[in-house]
Amino acid sequence: MNTTSVKKGLPILSRLKLFVALSRTPHALLDMATPGLSALLWLGGFPPAETVILGLVTVFAGYTSVYALNDVVDHRRDKEKLQQVRSLDTENDLEVTSVRLPIGQDMLEFREGLIWVIACAILALGGAYVLNPLCAVIFLSACVLEAVYCLLLRVSYLRTFLSGAVKTSVAIAAVLAVDSSPSAPFLIVLFFWVFFWEIGGQNIPNDWADREEDKRLGAKTIPVHLGVEKASLWTVLSLFMAVGMSLLLLRVIDYKIDPPYVVVSMAIGC
Repeated sequence: MNTTSVKKGLPILSRLKLFVALSRTPHALLDMATPGLSALLWLGGFPPAETVILGLVTVFAGYTSVYALNDVVDHRRDKEKLQQVRSLDTENDLEVTSVRLPIGQDMLEFREGLIWVIACAILALGGAYVLNPLCAVIFLSACVLEAVYCLLLRVSYLRTFLSGAVKTSVAIAAVLAVDSSPSAPFLIVLFFWVFFWEIGGQNIPNDWADREEDKRLGAKTIPVHLGVEKASLWTVLSLFMAVGMSLLLLRVIDYKIDPPYVVVSMAIGC
């Protein structure tokens, strides 16, 4: 049966679900908390309503395009993966939705995925430019880093650091969107806070879920290259650093945080 005709014959809602899966929308919605929290921490309150609305639309479009870009760049590797495994492990995948790798499974055409990425990226780029032209530059840089991250799959496990930089860039851009001249110490601590959380809280655990598949593909990830024991050590150390940075972050903001909030923050982190 012709897969193209089947794809085109799907109901509109089912087609939309494929694009939602391509962009890992549930994960993107979760990640939107990072830029929102970053901006709130710096301001100590909410920015104007129009900034909030434009920021939410921009961040959503940005995450949607970057996550979809990952699958677009990786579509050949994903097809190779599907040829080597009988079924995809979706139960333990942090980024999974109803469908995993829709382009790799030929549920979406590469051209459709690329158009989706470009359309969402244009929306995100326009919103970022209105908020602060520097935010647009950061967004474009994040897209380049994400593409390089994908291309280094079989080259080096150190590509994990690029993932940390991509996630951190959104937090930095969110602060610049509400204040064009924030404190340098705040931005530095914020960078490392989100960076270590991404490494220990998302990237390594997600690669761990794909460990057996990545082994067959010859992928260079921390769990594959260093083994589960060292991967667990990297995870714990990264999360300890993230907790430490969260406490330091409360010390470098321009307003006072009462001690009970610091204690509660530390307890939650632990």
